[in-house]
Amino acid sequence: MGYSAAMLIRGPGELAGMVVDVTTRTFTTKFQLREFIEQAWFITSVTLMPTILVSIPFGAVISLQVGNLTSQLGAQSFAGATAVLATVREAAPIAAALIIAGAAGSAICSDLGARTIREEIDAMEVLGVDPIARLVVPRALATVFVSVMIIGIVIVAGIGGGYVFTVLISGGSAGAFLSSFTALASILDLYVAVVKAAMFGFLAAIVGAYKGLNAGGGPSGVGRAVNETVIVAFMLLFFLNAVITAIYFQLVPQAGV
Repeated sequence: MGYSAAMLIRGPGELAGMVVDVTTRTFTTKFQLREFIEQAWFITSVTLMPTILVSIPFGAVISLQVGNLTSQLGAQSFAGATAVLATVREAAPIAAALIIAGAAGSAICSDLGARTIREEIDAMEVLGVDPIARLVVPRALATVFVSVMIIGIVIVAGIGGGYVFTVLISGGSAGAFLSSFTALASILDLYVAVVKAAMFGFLAAIVGAYKGLNAGGGPSGVGRAVNETVIVAFMLLFFLNAVITAIYFQLVPQAGV
């Protein structure tokens, strides 16, 4: 029981410590430009296609739900506003969180986990190379960069899907759909969505790096670390999303109809 309690406390503490270490080294160590570019390309390659494939049905579902809701309320002219609001505020950040945690976080964990069990990390430390500054920082920054790009794709796909289902399929007015864009949403909603995506990417990279650097037990241990990365990242990202949304609603007055 004592061992389990110690593990329960030590894990979050070490993860928080890595967040502090990565943040500190980001501003105090030399920027690894080549590693950043390589990791950004690698993360893009593992997340771009899932993003596109998820964005299309995600936007379609949101559009159908929003279209039915506005029709029931007799507010078809606000279909565009509600579609934009739902996509920018919640759908895009959640989709980005799922993709980043499931694809990017697990990829980082498997990469660093393989290096760990091959004792490459120990060799770097023996040579005086800081693995946090050399490996984790560029991966975290690359994941943040790709996350911001991904949320743009999801927003465009969601709003585009809303236009298709509201105007082309349901026979709504294109002018009303487009003119109501800013009726409920504001530029602050977009800023918050981008901040969410950046924080989600950073946290997913930290979780993947932490689990990868602490992997043990051979290849099977790396597999367990990857599974734990996805689960822990999902839990933390959804919790962080709820906290940011609650704070945003308390601080920013919401537009009325």
